[in-house]
Amino acid sequence: MDEVREKKQEIRNEIATFFDALEDEILEANTTIIENRLFEFANFLESKIVMLYVNAENEVGTQNIIKRAYEYSKIVVLPAFDAPRSTMKLMKVDNPDKDLAMGPRGILQPDPAKCKTVPLDCIDIAIVPGIAMDEKGGRIGSGDGYYDRIIPDLPMTTRKVGLVFEGQMVPQVPMESHDKHVDIIITEKRVIYKI
Repeated sequence: MDEVREKKQEIRNEIATFFDALEDEILEANTTIIENRLFEFANFLESKIVMLYVNAENEVGTQNIIKRAYEYSKIVVLPAFDAPRSTMKLMKVDNPDKDLAMGPRGILQPDPAKCKTVPLDCIDIAIVPGIAMDEKGGRIGSGDGYYDRIIPDLPMTTRKVGLVFEGQMVPQVPMESHDKHVDIIITEKRVIYKI
């Protein structure tokens, strides 16, 4: 078990190095390619209620994706993290400029005073962050397990889509029993359907 955790940490460190070496222009260009691929993706276009994320360090940026989702008349749902309980709630965000507040992870999240909780079974498509992923849909997150706990509770019909740069793809993610896979991965070079 510790071996798997160590290997995951090793991969997280390698990805941090990859991001440090990435030039801003390339990061920006590749983020735009991933964003455009998402907005050409049939499952995304057909969905009404979309779970997105506000990116943390070493994750594909979502600021523009969130903005664009409103232009496509999507109902945008973002996670609100409860650090003491290690849980997250999904909340509908009507206006990201007014409805977000700084959360316990140092990233913006829905303000419970302004946003309503959305039941998991309403989510049509879940866009999931990752530090690293493999072609089988294995993912390494921040290590807090928030998404590993929520993914199994989403309906079977909800597509779970990971966004990562090609440089975040690894041959194999070391998985533990509680780790959950995504169905589809979008990078700047390809769309990968879980093998």
